Amino acid sequence: MPVGVAINDEEIKQVRAKFDVLLQLMEHSLQHEDKADLEKAFELAVDAHKFQRRKSGEPYIFHPIEVARICFEEIGLGPTAVICALLHDVVEDTPVTLMDITKQFGPKVSVIVDGLTKLDGTYNLENVESPQAENFKKVLSTLVVDVRVVLIKMADRLHNLRTISAQAKHKQLKIAAETEYIYTPLAHRLGLYNIKTEFQDICLKITDPEMYDEISHKLSDSDQARNEYIEQFIQPLKKELQQLGAPFRVLGRCKAISSIYNKIRHNKVTFEEIFDIFAVRIIIDVPTEKEKSFCWQIYSIITDVYKPIPERLKDWITTPKGNGYESLHTTVIGPKGKYVEVQIRTERMDEIAEKGFAAHWKYKGIKKQENVYDNWLDNIREILDTKHANAMEFINDFKTNLFSEEVYVFTPKGDMRIVPKGATALDFAFEIHTDVGYHAAAIKVNNKLVPMGYKLNNGDQVHVMTNKNQKPNEDWLKMVVTGKARSKIRSAMKEERRKIGEYGKEALERKLKNLKIDFEDNVDVITKQLGFRSRIDLYYALSQDEAKISDIKNYTIESGKIVFKKEEEEPDTKSAPIVEELKKIQRPAKTNRSNILVNGEPADMYQFSLATCCNPVHGDEIFAYLTSNQGLKIHRTSCSNATHLLANYGYRVLKADWEDNVNSNFVVELLVTGVDSGPGVIQTLTNELSNRLGINIKSFSIEGKEGFFEGRIGIVVLNKDQLNLVVQSLEKLEGISSVVRTDRTFKS
Repeated sequence: MPVGVAINDEEIKQVRAKFDVLLQLMEHSLQHEDKADLEKAFELAVDAHKFQRRKSGEPYIFHPIEVARICFEEIGLGPTAVICALLHDVVEDTPVTLMDITKQFGPKVSVIVDGLTKLDGTYNLENVESPQAENFKKVLSTLVVDVRVVLIKMADRLHNLRTISAQAKHKQLKIAAETEYIYTPLAHRLGLYNIKTEFQDICLKITDPEMYDEISHKLSDSDQARNEYIEQFIQPLKKELQQLGAPFRVLGRCKAISSIYNKIRHNKVTFEEIFDIFAVRIIIDVPTEKEKSFCWQIYSIITDVYKPIPERLKDWITTPKGNGYESLHTTVIGPKGKYVEVQIRTERMDEIAEKGFAAHWKYKGIKKQENVYDNWLDNIREILDTKHANAMEFINDFKTNLFSEEVYVFTPKGDMRIVPKGATALDFAFEIHTDVGYHAAAIKVNNKLVPMGYKLNNGDQVHVMTNKNQKPNEDWLKMVVTGKARSKIRSAMKEERRKIGEYGKEALERKLKNLKIDFEDNVDVITKQLGFRSRIDLYYALSQDEAKISDIKNYTIESGKIVFKKEEEEPDTKSAPIVEELKKIQRPAKTNRSNILVNGEPADMYQFSLATCCNPVHGDEIFAYLTSNQGLKIHRTSCSNATHLLANYGYRVLKADWEDNVNSNFVVELLVTGVDSGPGVIQTLTNELSNRLGINIKSFSIEGKEGFFEGRIGIVVLNKDQLNLVVQSLEKLEGISSVVRTDRTFKS
């Protein structure tokens, strides 16, 4: 962080005022000793950060105070977490040590601050496939130490995103990708719906600002009409709701911008065609034992007035979601024939829905829901205890534990288990117990024998038959989707490989004994020389004759250690500095310059190409990614691969911009849908493109289906402005429903 001019007297007053606001918010939650510790933490943080400023120029201390406020007010954490939030950066960025924290605040605060400190400053790791993945692993490992570490990190990430405009664009992209890759699904799994939604909205604003602004303006323009409609919807219900004799409130909740964007993109519809832009939420305040009956009474009142759509009824009161979410959702046909989603819940349910994990702990024990997070955390402990080849393997296993859609299945005794949508019968076996999974020989679902890869559905009853001689094999990895099952299968296979490899290990030990050199001092050098990732892989290959002792050649013995003669080979670029890698793909200067700048330099200085996964057009938001063997690839920031690349390989990403003074042609594909009015459709489209707009058509295919058509048209454009003009012109044609740019690569 920038080091600047020390905080002045006027700024100290502003800082104190901001902290006093936090104290007032917490007034009814504080014991006397809590207030003293908060004051002490505040004074320590102010002194530690007094020479530091944020990118915006404001004193850095504003950041930890705001993170502390988010922890208390928006997540619902207590005084200990607020103290830790105030101190979350002092050990990482200032002379204050962990020992100082322990002396002043005790071991509990020290453990949390230590966890937060370990999460930062790890991006310069060398000799690892993905430094970011290593950092994510540290973040996630703290879950089982103290969940408050991750919750405070969520607050930290949220404030950084709210103030991200001070960062350079390419840094914004990396931060957004990290957020989408791990923090957003983690927020969902911890029940932090508001934070998850804000994460997604800010990330969309960074990666596709035009779409964000367009949806935002349309929501603003329709805001008054929407509020009037909600009032019209609720009016006939008020009298009946009041007769229930319990306090209630009605809210109109608009769908998040990012959620609308996803519907537009995935369903290929326009903003106007999305029927559930908003939902009505009815929240009633009743004792816990009466919650269920009152919620169903409200459902009955609503469906007496409005026609319900049965298949859209979701009962998460009887069976809460895996993250503790409870609510009764239904969709009805409201005034003017509009579909309206109604969410029915109690004040307790609403607090859990808004504040997730922290609120769940407040109500732990109510309705016997205490295992909602306990089981999940146990799964994480198992994944952490399993050895992984690298951090990327760990992250992939972990991410399946952040599932958003769930399936409810049952054991033969009627015990319910929650598994991610797409989970298989074999996943269920490992969910029951590791040993059941290891020895699963056959599986019955609803009393019928099914393949192990059978995908489970809601309500399935699963019976696993075991055989002590059965053991996992490589094919099993293709039959499972959960991280727990995958990690356990890999672990069992490694153990099996280790046993088989004992023969190879013995042969290698004899070889090194004959050479009169120590085994432990030399085995790793030989493993690397023969191209194996681990000792186990080497021993296994020797046992299976996939490698031979005679392959160990061209060496000398120096001071008891084996030294291999170096051969001419291409240097390992994985750990090479990014600048050195760029030098390797430099090309002689050309007279005709490209229209892309990479880190301020013309892209044609390097071996580069436009990524075919997203087909960037002049004017798109872009970044450059340095591949291992294909030079630079230029991607759109909204590319489907962008999140993965930026989140896991951000150190290989470079800033890229378009130049304004160079013209080029770009080929893009449009997906056009509309009413099938016969052969005239083709003539209408081609006439609009070729004759009126002067656009060169590179490819054209169209298919009519039961009254509507779907056409794919490849066109040549100069830039994004021209592309937008084409889209708007086609959308205005009679019978056209939607015109969407695709990322698909096609032959011209």
